[in-house]
Amino acid sequence: MPKGICAGRVAAVTGAGRGLGRAHALALAAEGARVVVNDLGVTAAGGGASSGPAQRVVDEIRARGGRAVPHTADITTPDGAASLVTTALDAYGRLDTLVNNAGFLRDRMLVNLDEDDWDAVIGVHLKGHFLPLKYAAAHWRAEAGAGRTPHARVVHTSSGAGLHGSVGQGNYSAAKAGILALTFVAAAELARYGVQINAIAPAARTRMTERVFAGTMAAPADGGFDAMAPENVSPLVVWLSSAASDGVTGRVFAAEAGRITVMEGWRPGPTVDKGGRWTPAEAGETVRTLLASAQPPLPVYGAR
Repeated sequence: MPKGICAGRVAAVTGAGRGLGRAHALALAAEGARVVVNDLGVTAAGGGASSGPAQRVVDEIRARGGRAVPHTADITTPDGAASLVTTALDAYGRLDTLVNNAGFLRDRMLVNLDEDDWDAVIGVHLKGHFLPLKYAAAHWRAEAGAGRTPHARVVHTSSGAGLHGSVGQGNYSAAKAGILALTFVAAAELARYGVQINAIAPAARTRMTERVFAGTMAAPADGGFDAMAPENVSPLVVWLSSAASDGVTGRVFAAEAGRITVMEGWRPGPTVDKGGRWTPAEAGETVRTLLASAQPPLPVYGAR
């Protein structure tokens, strides 16, 4: 009988052929989960397709004594997202955890950003979170309606770019910020069905970050602690994916190296209520007064 905090659970991980997704899939399997490994096998910019990355991770899990099946359909389409859920049900008879992680980059400064590059990145990140969530949630709602309320878990993947913005990544930053809002709404809507939903903002060395952080994310030559290894993020994902995380939902966690941070999001800051309508001059003077006592915003990544 598998042991670990995810023993007996079935997890589906999107974009699990490489990088963070691969690390999450391996870590979930090591903690007893049976894993559906989704990956379309595209390039870092979203081109092409191959079944190789998903199958290699499945083979790794099986070689370590775990259980896994591949899924290579496109989760940005209704059929592909729905089949992710049916693959889990057909293979293992249940679905307990969904880790939405798939993505790629098409970086441009805003004035050079083509509509196709905007649509593609919004599609894979934001729609690629929405559709698997929609079909998994429909399954869990049906289970709850049949008297089998699940202990379901969803982990969404945002980014520091979604929290603070990133120069040259308007499409990616907008998608990752949208994922946070989706997380909050879904956590509120689906709690009644036994579903908990959280988001992470990881920092790690992957195909998507190697150009952005060139020269700062290399593995240590001396074999010491690799602060930027994707595997550093996975323990948090595994815990959030497990029944042990009961009561934790609608939260955002930044994860980097050995650090976990609870992000506290937008909260009201300094406020003045006149009790009536402002003139433009009064509004401007008041805003400047409020800003003088407000916390300064964190800088946008890459801003000078």
